[in-house]
Amino acid sequence: MAMLSVKDLQVYYGSIHAIKGVSFEVNEGEIVTLIGANGAGKTTTLHAICGLVKAKAGEITFCGQNLRTTDPHKIIRLGLAQVPEGRRIFARMTVQENLEMGAYIRKDKSGIDEDYESVFKRLPRLKERRKQIAGTLSGGEQQMLAIGRALMARPKMLLLDEPSMGLSPLLVNEIFEIIHDVNRSGVTVLLVEQNAKKALSIANRAYVLETGTISMSGDADTLSRDEKVRKAYLGG
Repeated sequence: MAMLSVKDLQVYYGSIHAIKGVSFEVNEGEIVTLIGANGAGKTTTLHAICGLVKAKAGEITFCGQNLRTTDPHKIIRLGLAQVPEGRRIFARMTVQENLEMGAYIRKDKSGIDEDYESVFKRLPRLKERRKQIAGTLSGGEQQMLAIGRALMARPKMLLLDEPSMGLSPLLVNEIFEIIHDVNRSGVTVLLVEQNAKKALSIANRAYVLETGTISMSGDADTLSRDEKVRKAYLGG
């Protein structure tokens, strides 16, 4: 059984039919990416999974739990954490305080302390800046902090929304290596990304989202060689 299963998802914003019957699965241990142009419905799909927007119809299950009937604040307790588009760090708090917010659902102090060290080992720049006000970090460091904050919830699955947005090519490479490393440590990943080339380079499987529908799906390496995908998303 898939860890995350989305079946015939339907989402409306008023009279606008934003998501039109989207179906996909993410299996344990995978990196699965949703790629597509701006406005294709990628972020809306993630928001529906996390309960931030209500689906009109369809099924969303995570580890056998029906997410459509689960409150957003309870979804993270099931092991599903999101790194939102635009990072959404707590700009006036320190790096350390942002990480503490990521662990707010947990009571196991020793485990939390272990995860601080794990995050700092994976993201040493955050350790150097642990007392720094988060809003003064660079864009790349803020993205690292957003990932670290999500990892403090000790998730089974990490949802990432446009992690490369606004970053230099060098930092994009660094962020994607971090994502790959997180996955290798045992965290399943669902990645929404406009940089299709980078997303396909680390994903196991991919789905192409166009105007609220899945137009293509398959092995990421195969899709990266598909002529339609190359012309539309990979620069020819």
